[in-house]
Amino acid sequence: MSDRLCVVMPVYNEQDAIGPVLEKWDAALKGLCIDYEIRPYNDGSKDNSLSVMRNVAEKLGGVKVKDKPNGGHGNTILTGYREAAKDGFDWVFQIDSDDEMGPEKFNALWSRRNDYDFLVGIRDGRVQALPRKIISFVSRLCVRMFYGKSVWDVNTPYRLMRVTAFSSFYEAIPMTTFAPNVILSGLAARHKLRCFETRVPQHDRTTGEVSIKKWKLLKAAAKSFWQTILFSFGLY
Repeated sequence: MSDRLCVVMPVYNEQDAIGPVLEKWDAALKGLCIDYEIRPYNDGSKDNSLSVMRNVAEKLGGVKVKDKPNGGHGNTILTGYREAAKDGFDWVFQIDSDDEMGPEKFNALWSRRNDYDFLVGIRDGRVQALPRKIISFVSRLCVRMFYGKSVWDVNTPYRLMRVTAFSSFYEAIPMTTFAPNVILSGLAARHKLRCFETRVPQHDRTTGEVSIKKWKLLKAAAKSFWQTILFSFGLY
């Protein structure tokens, strides 16, 4: 079965990592003989990320660079999801550009796609500070309370989605949503989509730094929780 795959990769200030990341994923998908297109979305980076991506794309036929004004991670991945659905792809896979999770376990999802609608990699080996552990726990609890039992890692950036099952969800979630992946995990539970989970190694980033820290992280988490709850009642 030949399914078209679109890889949505949000990019913000990752000039040191993005080149090798694109090359790694391109080689892995090519090795699996997949009909794919990798779409790195430059989210208004202030460094040289865009030029690095364009240089790589000139060498790799499977990479199509997208450039957009800064809108944040949620806005960027929703843009990618919606565009992939409109362009007729059968599957959307989202992965971040920080190289914390590699393509080594991707086939563990792809090879099982015919039996599932939603296949995710649980971040394994992830070292979290206490605030992030609390946020992960509350996110999972929030989804379970307001949508139903879903995948364990509700906000994982390693997710493969069947477009026919998710396209209406992509359109329904507002573009201002901070963490749309959490809501998508909830909708997968509410609509009883067939889900598959497996552990995927995650390691600390070797370049750059996380963009949300300390009190900003807690503020962002509160916004995400509130949006997730409101959406469950059709109020957002």
